[in-house]
Amino acid sequence: MAAEARRPAGKRGGKKGPTVGTGGHGRKALEGRGPTPRAEDREYHAAHKRKQSAERLAAKRGETKRPAPTVRRKPAGDELVTGRNAVLEALRTRVPATTLYLASRVEMDDRLRETLSIANHRDLPVLEVMRPELDRLTGGDLLHQGVALAVKPYEYVHPLDLLERAGDVPALLVALDGVTDPRNLGAIIRSAAAFGAHGVVLPQRRSAGVTAAAWRSSAGAVARLPVAMASNLAQTITAYKQRGVFVAGLAGDGDVSLPAFDLSDRPLLVVAGSEGEGLSRIVRELCDVIVSIPIGGRTESLNASVAASIALYRIATERSGAK
Repeated sequence: MAAEARRPAGKRGGKKGPTVGTGGHGRKALEGRGPTPRAEDREYHAAHKRKQSAERLAAKRGETKRPAPTVRRKPAGDELVTGRNAVLEALRTRVPATTLYLASRVEMDDRLRETLSIANHRDLPVLEVMRPELDRLTGGDLLHQGVALAVKPYEYVHPLDLLERAGDVPALLVALDGVTDPRNLGAIIRSAAAFGAHGVVLPQRRSAGVTAAAWRSSAGAVARLPVAMASNLAQTITAYKQRGVFVAGLAGDGDVSLPAFDLSDRPLLVVAGSEGEGLSRIVRELCDVIVSIPIGGRTESLNASVAASIALYRIATERSGAK
C-alpha cells in the first residue's frame, strides 16, 4: 500500500486567505468590554453589600434619600436678595420677584413660614435646592440663612418725586456723595427709614447702587424707602435749593457742631460723603452749612453710615420734640 501523504505541520487547510466569520475578531479585541462598573454596582463586591445594607436601614428609619433637584439659573439681570429678614420685607412690600429659593431641609421659623405663605399666595415659584447649590447661586454668600429671592432690577425714582412724598411735613432727604460700598449704602437706607426720612438720593457715577448686598444690609428697608438716581448730584442739589430745601453736609471739620444744629421746621437735605475722601469740592460748596459730629481725639473720623445714622437720629429727635 502506498504511503499516505502527510500535510505540513501547522497548516489546517489548503485554502489561503481569511476564512468566513473571522474579520471582526481584531476589532472586538481592541474595543474591550466597556467601562468597568462601579464597585457598589457589582453584586459580588463588598461595596454592593454595604450599599444594600444602608438602603435597608434608611428605609426602616423612613429616611429615603431624595434626588437633588436641578437648580435653575436666575434670570439675567435679576438680583438675589438673601437673608430671612430682607426676603420677608421684600415680599411684604410686594417687590417684583421672580423666584424664591429655599435650602433643602432648612430649619423653619416664623419668618420662613410667613415667607412661604406670601409666596404661595402670590403664586411665586418656590424651588428647593441643596445648600451647596444655594451657596453657589448666591455667589458664595454663606449668610443667606437658607433663603434667597430673585427680584427684578431696582427701579429708581426721580429725585424731585421725593419732595412730593413728604406731603405736608418738612421733607427729610439724604444724599450720598461717592459712597461706593453697598453695605454702607444699605445701612444708610436702613437708618433713613428708621428715623423718618422720605428718600435717599444717589449719584449716577462713583456710587454704589441698590444691589443684593445693599438689600441685605438694609434688612429690607429698600422695599419701604424710595431711592432716587441723580444723573448729576450738583444739579440735583441746586434744584432742591431752588425749592426751599436747606442743605447740610457732614464733615469732620464742619463749622457747626451737630448738638447745636437745629432745623426742625424746614425741608432738609443731609449730604454724606465717601468713606475716604468725604464730600467732593463742588458738593461742599453747594451746602448751606457743614455739620460736624463731636468724637474723641483718638478717632480720626466716622464711617459714612455711622455718621449719617447719628445725624438722622439727632434730627429726628429734634423734630419729634418740636411737634
